[in-house]
Amino acid sequence: MEIATIIGLILGLVSVLVGMVIKGASITALINPAAYLIILGGTAATIFIGFPMAELKKVPKLIKMTFIKQNLMDKTDLIAMFMEWASITRREGLLALEAKVEEIDDAFLRNGMRMIIDGNDQEFVSDVLMEDINATEERHRSGALIFSQAGMYAPSLGVLGAVIGLIAALSDMSDMNALSHAIAAAFVATLLGIFTGYVICHPLANKLKRLSKREVEIRLMMVEGLLSIQSGVSTIAISQKLSVFLTPTERLNMSEREAGAVEQKD
Repeated sequence: MEIATIIGLILGLVSVLVGMVIKGASITALINPAAYLIILGGTAATIFIGFPMAELKKVPKLIKMTFIKQNLMDKTDLIAMFMEWASITRREGLLALEAKVEEIDDAFLRNGMRMIIDGNDQEFVSDVLMEDINATEERHRSGALIFSQAGMYAPSLGVLGAVIGLIAALSDMSDMNALSHAIAAAFVATLLGIFTGYVICHPLANKLKRLSKREVEIRLMMVEGLLSIQSGVSTIAISQKLSVFLTPTERLNMSEREAGAVEQKD
């Protein structure tokens, strides 16, 4: 479970509700069906107009992705695995890795491994894998764009809802008490529009972009590792090459783990 998403949504909702109470605004003012219809219905309408149905069908899956922790390989574990494979390759050749293929859970890595074992040249392997990564990035970009666009439209529709509410409120000014309540209710749509856009949609879009970036980084590591194995580089060289994908803290942790492993052998 991606707990950060849940914490953010709860914190955003609580902040608005508590803020309303502190300011003296009634929470019951949020019970405004017309405002919800204008914001949610209007935002959905703009998305349906702006995107093909084939992409919109993925929205439930995209939302689910922001609530479920990514199942990606740890970078340091990935480096250790490539170092092991590099050692096997230098001792026994690429064909010795054939027994490892079925043990690989990641489809991208498994496909790349099969290509280098089959004897394809490096340029072909690199081109195929990079095209796969580019296609993945494009799919992720289109998914995040849906939420970015929703986040842009929702606040504008909030203004539209407020204008509609003001038109209704100002159409009858005979009762000033009722007028004041009607004007206050009109701005509920603006509140909902801003909340939907800047607390929900834009952050979800950003989350999807970050998840995509992490997945792409892992896949780029896999490409570099596979090509390095195909070139027959040493375990130390492959470790140094893939360590550029790690943060300084991750590099330190990996060094300490390797030092601990050497001590255990001694």
